[in-house]
Amino acid sequence: MDASDESGASLAIARKSADLLRAEATAARLYRIDFAWDINKALEFALLRTYGAPGISSLLDRTNETVGRPQKRYDDTVLIVVEILLNGLDSPRATRAYKRLNDMHGRYRIANDDFLYVLSTFIFSPIDWIARYGRRELTQAEIDDWFFFWRAFGERMGIQNIFADMAEFRAFQENFERTSYAPSPSNGKVARGSMNVVLNGYFVPHFMRPLGYRIVMALCAPHLVAALGYREPSRLFRGAVNFLMQCRRAFLRRVPLKRNPIPQYSGAKTYPEGYEIEELGTFKASR
Repeated sequence: MDASDESGASLAIARKSADLLRAEATAARLYRIDFAWDINKALEFALLRTYGAPGISSLLDRTNETVGRPQKRYDDTVLIVVEILLNGLDSPRATRAYKRLNDMHGRYRIANDDFLYVLSTFIFSPIDWIARYGRRELTQAEIDDWFFFWRAFGERMGIQNIFADMAEFRAFQENFERTSYAPSPSNGKVARGSMNVVLNGYFVPHFMRPLGYRIVMALCAPHLVAALGYREPSRLFRGAVNFLMQCRRAFLRRVPLKRNPIPQYSGAKTYPEGYEIEELGTFKASR
């Protein structure tokens, strides 16, 4: 390699680093300031979408985390993601979080397509949610940065063959749902555990849980509702839920955005005295 080639390679590395830094900053801003509630809800629905595939839900059911300890599983998932999202992809805390993720996943035989699908939901669910319900549209630059961030996230997890083209990744996601979604007892079981955690957070009493489930299903695509084993909401009920979400959107568009960032998620319900990254998630059963 001559001097000009070395200079070109160095410039490419520097440009990639600059793109990555911008993507990290954009993702953190969107999560902490511009769309804090929306992205949190969208990621909850992203996880719910993964439960429509029996190959994914059956593994979660076997670990008994989503059903037996749903609050801990919820807190662990959010905390690991937030550690990486807010501290930077290559920060010391992110490195520890990736190690924890890979230690957990490495104990099971998980198909690469399953990893790709879960990653796709973290990319597209927030983009689609904000397009439907957000206080404003995402700019194309923000969409590109969000996509770039999560691709880099997946690369650091060791996921193979991550699509570089957004349209191709979207097509993969749609095809995965067509071919992998199917009714299964484990789908509804793990979905109910996760929904109960969210409803608990809003202090929804037990006698109102069926209504809570219906509202959640009204925000899901029909093929996901069927895969989770729930009754398809009526067009009137779907319309009513969508109307309320559009009312929220209209209200937010008339209220100035608070620029102060939300506090980092603490997982206080599971870890009231704080946590160490190494204690998050599931662990190999001792003999």
